[in-house]
Amino acid sequence: MTDSSHTLTYIAPPRDGSYAELVRWAFGRLNAKDVDSLRDSWWTADSVVHFPTGTCRGTDEIAAYFEQTFAAVADLDLEIVAIAESGDDVFVHWHLTGRHAGTFVGIDGTGQRIDFEGMDHFVLADRKVATNTVRYDQMEFARQIKLLPPDGSLADQALKAAFNAKTRVVGIVSRR
Repeated sequence: MTDSSHTLTYIAPPRDGSYAELVRWAFGRLNAKDVDSLRDSWWTADSVVHFPTGTCRGTDEIAAYFEQTFAAVADLDLEIVAIAESGDDVFVHWHLTGRHAGTFVGIDGTGQRIDFEGMDHFVLADRKVATNTVRYDQMEFARQIKLLPPDGSLADQALKAAFNAKTRVVGIVSRR
């Protein structure tokens, strides 16, 4: 990947070692915003990644997702909190920080700091991603970027009251 400030050099994944070490390599490449190394060595045309915002299939879709993410959160940093491996499965508990400065899944950059935790479940085959399921608290993210009001605030209470009123009306209408 090339940008106006620097050129990244392809970094090959470790050829030996555990799948957990391979996942650590991939997180290092994500922190370096090195989509090219991941595209060439980590994902395949058959890889499937289930993000909370949608599913990406194949190298091009997955790479495009991360390129959009890095454009939206240029200072994104993923820290591995814990990692566990069992056969072809690797589970990672991670901590993400950054600033939401660009468009992410249709939401324009807010300039807000983001700081939350999540988990990945990787299933690997031949040292590459077969599937990856990513989970994090989307409501926490939405509150941090000010898309949703703070939990328990007056605005939050009003939003929940309006939703509950709508739910009651729909329930009454559907019973008729």
